[in-house]
Amino acid sequence: MLESRFRLHALAFSLMSSFSSSLLALVRLTRPHQWVKNVFVFAGLVFSQSWGNALLDLRVLQAFAAFCCASGLVYILNDWHDRASDALHPVKRNRPLASGAVTPGSALGLAAALLAAGMFLAAGNRTLLLLLALYVALNIAYSWRLKQVPVVDVSIIAAGFMLRLLAGTVAVGIPPSRWLLLTGIFMTLYLGFCKRKAESFQDEASQRAVMAHYPTALLDTFIATTMTATLTTYSLFATSPEAQLQHSERLLYTVPVVIFGLLRYTYQVHRGRGEDVARDLLRDAWLLGAGALWLAIFLSHRF
Repeated sequence: MLESRFRLHALAFSLMSSFSSSLLALVRLTRPHQWVKNVFVFAGLVFSQSWGNALLDLRVLQAFAAFCCASGLVYILNDWHDRASDALHPVKRNRPLASGAVTPGSALGLAAALLAAGMFLAAGNRTLLLLLALYVALNIAYSWRLKQVPVVDVSIIAAGFMLRLLAGTVAVGIPPSRWLLLTGIFMTLYLGFCKRKAESFQDEASQRAVMAHYPTALLDTFIATTMTATLTTYSLFATSPEAQLQHSERLLYTVPVVIFGLLRYTYQVHRGRGEDVARDLLRDAWLLGAGALWLAIFLSHRF
């Protein structure tokens, strides 16, 4: 009798453990830590200082959630397409699909659910639906072919960030600032080339094929150029009369913080970090501190 109960408890525990592991593997497949990139959706709300309008806040939150669904969908399709090659990679073989923790059928089922959820969140907003469709199409093209084309690969990464920015401005009725768009373009290109620079520190056998077309000197030039353009456009924004009028003269004090943040991130990239932008941003206390200080200065005139 006791032995039977013990076996039943053991079986129940085993089933629960298996279910938990499968569920965790499915969550990992969507790479939720990468959703931090979707905060670009909130840029328009922050820079226009339009928060406090309940309806507008809800629209931006819906756009953010829709992009979380879309990015999760893209990561699943990418891993599904690359599962055979990932299984041979020293690091990527630990991904849920490559390791066999998630079956291809389960992965595609989750992708379909995320597609439905994203469309539901964007329902009634044609602009947001179009931006989501462009994001998914660009990233599928990137994952399956265009990531092998130099400069085009990084341009698509940057385009993904810009589509998020537009989702939080044009798609919800907030007119985007020309400085916000220019700074966004250059900053996202900078982050993309930093990603490639960080990947250049990997063993040659582990590097993606496109890295053969990115000599070290060329990547350093691209990084320096886009970082300079980011600092220039942001400084012009911070010192422009319209920005000073809207955000107060204290906005000027955010420029040194932005300079420090970009220099610190560049330093980390030259140490081999920055391949995973979301992960490395969250792990550097100095970068997190710079972000908090920028936000404090930016919002200080509101209090």
